[in-house]
Amino acid sequence: MLLPSSLLSAPAPAGSVFASVGTALRTLHRANPVLAWTGWVNVALAVLALALLLIDHRLITGAPAWMKPLKFALSILAFAWTLGWLLADLPPAAQRAVQLLSWGVAVSMVVEQGVIFVQAARGTTSHYNASSALNGVLFGLMGIFILVNTLMTAWALWLVWRHPLPGPASYAWGVRLGLLLFLVGSVLGGMMIHHNQHTVGAPDGGPGLPGLGWSTRAGDLRIAHFLGMHALQVLPLLGWAASRWVPRGAVPLTWTGAALYAAAVGGLFALALAGRPLWAGGQ
Repeated sequence: MLLPSSLLSAPAPAGSVFASVGTALRTLHRANPVLAWTGWVNVALAVLALALLLIDHRLITGAPAWMKPLKFALSILAFAWTLGWLLADLPPAAQRAVQLLSWGVAVSMVVEQGVIFVQAARGTTSHYNASSALNGVLFGLMGIFILVNTLMTAWALWLVWRHPLPGPASYAWGVRLGLLLFLVGSVLGGMMIHHNQHTVGAPDGGPGLPGLGWSTRAGDLRIAHFLGMHALQVLPLLGWAASRWVPRGAVPLTWTGAALYAAAVGGLFALALAGRPLWAGGQ
């Protein structure tokens, strides 16, 4: 069976990007069916949320009710498939642990999405909502499984640090550093729970960047959280690309890219805590 690292280095089938994507998805299904199916569930949820956006025009804190479920479905899709892909390169001795943590991630993501969709259907917010006993219970349940998912990701980081990964050294470091910054992004998300909202210097809602909703009048902790979480995709790709572009300097380039990425996450977090928006054009 082709592992992800070998598949990345293999040439794409002649003239067929779709064949290459299909091969990658089949490889993912063989390597980690739990996270593969978690991704497909979120493909279906994204389609459902998109359809509901077209027919349900209610607003929640100034944004379309089904925009948040759509964004979370896409984000969880990327997370589940990326994590399954990266962990497939671990040796057979680690695959029992991979299976257990994959189930932990899958259950956590299903619970979180369940709460988000239920609350959107009810016309209220899912996060930081303790306005009634039911809302508080749902938010508490989601918080528990967010913590579970964070612990599962920490376990994944320990596994990729402990076990050698096949392929270029820069790719291996991209995987490790990407998971590390993903965890940093998760911790930054905890600051939103501490503040009981994601906006600093104004209530949640109000003017925001189109599609993203990031505040254009105050600081928004979601930006640093978003960037940190997607290090999981960016840094392994950087490590792989560096191994092809500059083989002799690939590892230093990967570390430099990770350092700059971490600095960007830290700068955006500091900007949000200062109550300053990333872009004030919508004021």
